[in-house]
Amino acid sequence: MSNKIKVAELFAGVGGFRLGLEGYDDPRYPQFHMDPSGPFETIWANQWEPQGSDARQFAARCYRDRFPTPELVNQDISVVLDEASSGARAIPDIDMVVGGFPCQDYSVARPLSQASGIEGKKGVLWWEICRFLELKHPRFALFENVDRLLKSPAKQRGRDFAIILSCLASYGYTVEWRVVNSSAYGYPQRRKRVYIFCELDAEKRDLHELLLEGVMSEAFPAIWDEEESSFSLASDPFDNSEHFGRGFKTSPFRSGGAMQDGHVLTANFTEKYDGDSKTLGDVLVPLSEVPEEYFIDEQQLSRWEYLKGAKKEERVNKSTGFAYHYSEGAMAFPDPLDRPSRTILTGEGGRGASRFKHVIQLPDGRYRRLVPDELDQLQGFPKGWTNTGMTDGQRAFCMGNALVTGIPHRIGKAMTAHYQLG
Repeated sequence: MSNKIKVAELFAGVGGFRLGLEGYDDPRYPQFHMDPSGPFETIWANQWEPQGSDARQFAARCYRDRFPTPELVNQDISVVLDEASSGARAIPDIDMVVGGFPCQDYSVARPLSQASGIEGKKGVLWWEICRFLELKHPRFALFENVDRLLKSPAKQRGRDFAIILSCLASYGYTVEWRVVNSSAYGYPQRRKRVYIFCELDAEKRDLHELLLEGVMSEAFPAIWDEEESSFSLASDPFDNSEHFGRGFKTSPFRSGGAMQDGHVLTANFTEKYDGDSKTLGDVLVPLSEVPEEYFIDEQQLSRWEYLKGAKKEERVNKSTGFAYHYSEGAMAFPDPLDRPSRTILTGEGGRGASRFKHVIQLPDGRYRRLVPDELDQLQGFPKGWTNTGMTDGQRAFCMGNALVTGIPHRIGKAMTAHYQLG
């Protein structure tokens, strides 16, 4: 392997994985400087926003502005891999692939004995990741997803993650995973996501040792529960698709774990962190940088208070006329400045009142929403990173889809130490 770890970034968004691993040092934007986590160099990237219209490619335009090289491939990954498989397109050889993919229905179409390879439902992006792994065989892979991946679907608890692990096992990958709540390691947002680290043809190790001493344990120190669970997956992802989790009330996958050759060890943990911790208040911009439309006037305030408050009321379904009882608990209003923020969602932008948008109260008693520069910083991006001609709503959408850049940064540092990279 060369001195650099050559990386491909799939579903790249505005470059969260790349920033976390590679850092940033561009003389055009000295204010965006970020330190690298190790000898990582992104040499290929793909970003595509359905339905494919030019207006929807605002994340790709941001990526291209911040990272002019290498050329970002702004096309449907399915088409790109079709062309690569036929020889019509070249994708460079890489050492590592990274990407955050959506939580979808991962069910497998048919057994391996009846297909040339693992096949799943069209449009499910996990299968494009599988195609990429088959095509390029990178030594390392790092993926991100929502933590409910470990529990879905409701009728077969843990089935989807079992399919993913069995796919990775079939390609020869050893896997470590952690459900990481970013605020538990000092970041200013409570964002819980599962990170999946993979190594191809790794040395055979005791799973308990891998759980306690692997890359993810170096990245995220923890105190492990004594109760562990171990089991084996079916070797064919189709068998896991058909049978795994049937009759389970809860998923057997816990918040951390390791898998090698289809054998799984998993346990829950408590984060072990004694460093500095940031809060929502730490990312606020000066009042002079807040446009007037972000303030909430007295007429709007009652609507916000209603949406954020607890409810027990009768509602009527508009399409069926069916009456039903609706209830939900109260949310903090305003959002406290002395604690990490709630998770940013894609709908954070726009002026309309919403239960899930963040609202803060100023010392003078006024209320306001968060501006895009604050959303950038809650995800660990430099202030103004997404200010590339997007609307404020588009900037919020990008941050709702992004990750906390500090998480891959910690994983990159752990990889660098563990494998003595560079």
